[in-house]
Amino acid sequence: MGRMDYMGVKAESSLVDSDMNELKLAAKKLINDAVKLGGLRAGTSFIRWLASFAAIGEVGKWIAFTAVVLRLFFPRHFPDWLEMPGSLILLLVAAPNFIAVTLRHSWVAIVLNLIIGCYLLQEHIRASGGFRNSFTQTHGISNTIGILLLFVYPVWSLVIHFV
Repeated sequence: MGRMDYMGVKAESSLVDSDMNELKLAAKKLINDAVKLGGLRAGTSFIRWLASFAAIGEVGKWIAFTAVVLRLFFPRHFPDWLEMPGSLILLLVAAPNFIAVTLRHSWVAIVLNLIIGCYLLQEHIRASGGFRNSFTQTHGISNTIGILLLFVYPVWSLVIHFV
């Protein structure tokens, strides 16, 4: 009876080996076909993809500008249901540029980071059920350490900035 069990395992391992060989062959064929089809066009397609996202950003600026002009000068003709989408587009288009250009390397950005870090730390501790529990849960340790670093960096930057 022990011999039969051994033979069954042997037969199953040969099936697994043949399946692995077939997977290797399929992967090699896939790579060869991808190289033949992609070639040098892969770089140009990536650049086209990047340019299309840049163009979408430019379109977003014009949509936001149009929404602001309509809201300011024609408030009766501006539908209420466009209020939130217009504000969202304006926020997504204007805010990253404002933050990246204006606030970078200033104490205002450091205070903003500190406020965000305090809020995230407080919410994480509350969701974990207390400060001690945030370190005892397996997924909470890395989150707590990351949020503490997000809290410590702005404090240290403010100390360096004002001292």
